[in-house]
Amino acid sequence: MSDDREMSTVTVDDVRAARELLRGVAVPTPLVPSRVLSELLGGPVLLKCENLQRTGSFKIRGAYVRIAGLSERERARGVVAASAGNHAQGVALAASMLACKATVFMPDGAPLPKIAATRGYGAEIVFPGPTVDDCLVAAQKRADECGAVFIHPFDHPDVVTGQATIGLEVMEQCPDARTIVTPVGGGGLLAGIAAAAKGLAAEAREAAGETGGEPKLKIIGAQARRAAAFPPSLAAGRPTQIEIEPTMADGIAVGRPGDLTYAMFTGLVDAVVTVTEESISQALLLCLERAKQVVEPAGAAGVAALLEHSYAVEPPVVVVLSGGNIDPLLLSKVLRHGLAGAGRYLVVRCRLKDRPGALVTLLSELAELGVNVLDVMHERVAARLPVEEAEVLMHLETRGADHSEDVLARLRERGYTLTLS
Repeated sequence: MSDDREMSTVTVDDVRAARELLRGVAVPTPLVPSRVLSELLGGPVLLKCENLQRTGSFKIRGAYVRIAGLSERERARGVVAASAGNHAQGVALAASMLACKATVFMPDGAPLPKIAATRGYGAEIVFPGPTVDDCLVAAQKRADECGAVFIHPFDHPDVVTGQATIGLEVMEQCPDARTIVTPVGGGGLLAGIAAAAKGLAAEAREAAGETGGEPKLKIIGAQARRAAAFPPSLAAGRPTQIEIEPTMADGIAVGRPGDLTYAMFTGLVDAVVTVTEESISQALLLCLERAKQVVEPAGAAGVAALLEHSYAVEPPVVVVLSGGNIDPLLLSKVLRHGLAGAGRYLVVRCRLKDRPGALVTLLSELAELGVNVLDVMHERVAARLPVEEAEVLMHLETRGADHSEDVLARLRERGYTLTLS
């Protein structure tokens, strides 16, 4: 595999060769059925658990194929990469396995577990700025200055081919899949899966003597709405740079599609949908509670797409959980966000009379209503409060949206003044 390969020649045979190269390096990940998502869509939904891959994401596949394809002289000069964390870990591990020095440029504020893991695999880390795009520029500059090989996170045929091995696994594990949904950042993962899956589907159709008609397999990408570069790029007919807004899905926050991945998308990908922060947090919560899978926000974008755009997919559906490297502190915040979005978590300010027993009475009434009180802050002296009143800030856990509405209504009926925070 080499840089000279045309972008249109990421073939099924290339992907089969990459899978042989990856034997003993990347593990075939399981396909797990999801009952709750199957009920939502009215047909089978299965989760492709790349969060269980080595380094916690699919990135080791493309990174290893790319670095293994370098000459001994190129590997001796070392490699550089830019990443929010998952590509960093993939490059670091692949380089260590291939006896190659790696320098990784990561954005300021990258998750601490990803930084620690990348260092643990032996890479040097540099922090050049706040975004992945800043890191891409700095990494390319370092490569130009010192002769190291830049390992692009998505826009190279070998990287795409490595990620495409997931598509082979999916089609072998679920040959009757009608829709594959995958998170999208720069597009390497989805472009690769689309090339492999649609290539295999075409081979099967040809073997069966089928000609003409629309392909039965649909490929759909899911982007965080705050970092969705593909929809405007596809509308403009060329890769387009966008301004990224802050998003919890840092792993897919890429401001411009790659030239290669964009070209592959136009011929292989059927749709790209966007998902909100609320949907991502609810998807992460669903994965944890119902599928028992720890997934990072970017890795849950495909599940978020099912929650938000169920009308756009036809079962059987395979959803790729692309990564599970999440900071525990972020996990706690995102889960709370997801609980709030599902109506199971309330932050309420409540006014009550400043007299003995008033707080005990309120808490007793909440207990009668089946509410779990997680935290209470009682304030008695503040400029905004009348002398005879106090205010309580409460974090409450309920059984769902209907229960939350009932609790709020019952408290208001009993004379409490409530404000949702």
